[in-house]
Amino acid sequence: MMFAASGQNDKDRRIQQLYFVLFGIMTLLLVLPVLIILTTLVVKGGPALSIDFLFTKPTNGMTAGGIFPALLGTIWLVLVALLFSVPLGVAAAIYLSEYAPENVFTRIINLAIINLAGVPSIVHALFGVGAFVIFFRFGTSILAASLTLGIMTLPVVIVATRESLQAVPQAFREACWNMGATRWQTIRRVVLPNAVTGILTGIILEVSRTAGETAPIMFTGAAFFLPFLPQGVLDQTMALSLHLFVVSTQVPDMPEHLPFGVALVLIGIVLIMNSVSIALRMYLRGKKKW
Repeated sequence: MMFAASGQNDKDRRIQQLYFVLFGIMTLLLVLPVLIILTTLVVKGGPALSIDFLFTKPTNGMTAGGIFPALLGTIWLVLVALLFSVPLGVAAAIYLSEYAPENVFTRIINLAIINLAGVPSIVHALFGVGAFVIFFRFGTSILAASLTLGIMTLPVVIVATRESLQAVPQAFREACWNMGATRWQTIRRVVLPNAVTGILTGIILEVSRTAGETAPIMFTGAAFFLPFLPQGVLDQTMALSLHLFVVSTQVPDMPEHLPFGVALVLIGIVLIMNSVSIALRMYLRGKKKW
């Protein structure tokens, strides 16, 4: 045959198959723990799920009843944190990507963002106590806890937004400028619409982290138990993450299925919020022309 495979071709094919199997095993090792965790939560926490469990308050020292105050409080905390961090993070990313010159000042800002992302959550909690609870006199409240969570997750929004802005082709900007558009008109009408999928990625990551944090809200706004629902952002609230910690470690004679049910609901909230964001991101990505 004129084009018969050589020994080198066979060797390359075997190496390619080896890497294919190796990467497949690595992917399986990443996915398998997630499947085990979700299966365990469904099997052990599924019996706890009911309408009463979702929409009633805890009773009998939190060994019975439902989780509605903690469920509502978690939604409060996530939404207020998003309202604070997303506009601020997007604005900072626009400045760093589209306006800021490359100098010592911007390098210091970038270094500060990287360092802020690596600060432990307990340090953010102490900052929240000093800044929002004491200095601004918000007290232990939803507002103080949400602002603390917003500061903690701000680097995620900034980095994701900046990367998505920089991914928009420079030719798009130059075409707008040649048509007489200002820099802000170009950003608002061309750059941001084409970068929105990356911004949503940052929001997805923020929601996941915000809903699951315990230390920052424990010191700034979350309560061990409250017999009433919050009426505004200056009230305290229960939260699923803190409630899960409490019923798992602090409450004696706790039924086994109850902590797993709380964990299952917490995971479910995160998955639902992420699914909505992912669906919106896919829809907007499908409308792109490039």
